[in-house]
Order: sequence, then C-alpha cells, then structure tokens
Amino acid sequence: MDQSSTLLAFPQVPEDRLRLALRRLEAALAEQATAVAEFRSNLGALKEATSGLATQVNHYNETLDRTASQVQYAHQAARRLERTADRMVSMG
Repeated sequence: MDQSSTLLAFPQVPEDRLRLALRRLEAALAEQATAVAEFRSNLGALKEATSGLATQVNHYNETLDRTASQVQYAHQAARRLERTADRMVSMG
C-alpha cells in the first residue's frame, strides 16, 4: 500500500488554504454555537431547580415557624397546669 495515498495533502495554493481555514472556522463556530445553546439550556434548568429548592425551603421555614408556635403554646399550657397542680397540692 502506498503511504502517500492515505495522507491528505495540505493545499498549497493560498486561496485553497484560505478556503480550508474558513471551512474549519465555520465548523468551529457551529460547534461553539451548539455548546453555548447547551450551556444556556443547562443554566435554565439550574435556575428552575434552584427556584424549586427556594420554594421548598420557604415552605419548610413556614412549617418550622408554625411548629415553634405550637411548642411554645404547649409549653405555656404545661406551665399553667404545673402551677394549678402546685396550688392544689398546697391546698390539701
């Protein structure tokens, strides 16, 4: 097998070299455009995910606030019962 037949010769004429360089530049720009579009799509997905996470964290905080209020109310009620029990014991 002739080894020179498997190699592609680089164009020797300046116009041919320019055309080859432009084709390669166009291909690189197309790849870059695809990569930028994919990057933007991924940014959109990330924004959506973080927005959903923020909503869940806000809901969790609201639940914690309600729970804290209920615990505080239960604590106050227990203290009232304790004082009532102390009065009842002292009476008799």
